[in-house]
Amino acid sequence: MSSPRILVLAELKPQEMAEQLAKNYDVLRDIDAAADVEMVLTSGSVGLTAEQMAKMPNLRLIAVNGVGVDAVDLNEAKKRDIQVTTTPDVLSSAVAEMALGLAFASARRIAEGDHFIRDGKWADGGKLSLGSSVLGRRAGILGYGRIGRRLADLLRGLGLEVFYTARSRKPDTSDTYCADVISLARACDLLFVTASANADNNGLVGHETLSALGQNGIVINVARGQLVDAAALALALESNMIAGAGLDVFDDEPHVPEALMKAPNCVLTPHVGSATSDARRAMAQLVLDNLAAYVAGKPLLTPYEV
Repeated sequence: MSSPRILVLAELKPQEMAEQLAKNYDVLRDIDAAADVEMVLTSGSVGLTAEQMAKMPNLRLIAVNGVGVDAVDLNEAKKRDIQVTTTPDVLSSAVAEMALGLAFASARRIAEGDHFIRDGKWADGGKLSLGSSVLGRRAGILGYGRIGRRLADLLRGLGLEVFYTARSRKPDTSDTYCADVISLARACDLLFVTASANADNNGLVGHETLSALGQNGIVINVARGQLVDAAALALALESNMIAGAGLDVFDDEPHVPEALMKAPNCVLTPHVGSATSDARRAMAQLVLDNLAAYVAGKPLLTPYEV
């Protein structure tokens, strides 16, 4: 009996998970040779367009290795009754941990201090500018989903007061609700962006939000680049409208605006929020489990409502 065929547009990691996929499935990587496939494995950043779906008339499942679906044409998937799965929960702690790390790196000038030493400035008698404390500050979370709430747990554990904004007030939390992003920015010193991206919230963190955050404020984005207006952020950093930023995501990855590259008070990482071996293995296992469920005709473990 032949193995089920699958189009793979994004690799599973670690390597043993990719090997498990290859053991159980006939793996294709050329979409033009995949007209008969029913399953596609992709990622949140790679996605799947309507044009790509049109090349696969038998497509029935899009398995996303990640939680972002903004690059998947969900309207087309719904129209064609194509199921979509993601890998929620298993990466929440890793991404929340990354957000917290970026906050410390930005506030305490950790990356800047590293360059300061390597460039010989310390040995030459230079003094690194003073940083600021993260502890004892007020944290705002833009996007109070799985990742946002896990981050809130970590922040509360460190003694920070936590504010959040979401589509509606959540009754099962002690954190303080803010009706919109502007009021959230006014309430906090550290603004963490963990929301999912869509056409309605592009540039949500722009000049007005950054101005409301103020001179002591720090922006941390571990969600999607388009949620933060990169030009407005660069100007806010250059003019000291805010104190700093930590960014793991960008509009046009892997390309980063030159103004952000040059900003000493901006810590940059290459979209590695979930890039721990434990998180990636758990994500890959959930992908494999969803694929196995589909092949066996069983309910999907983590379907995404399209």
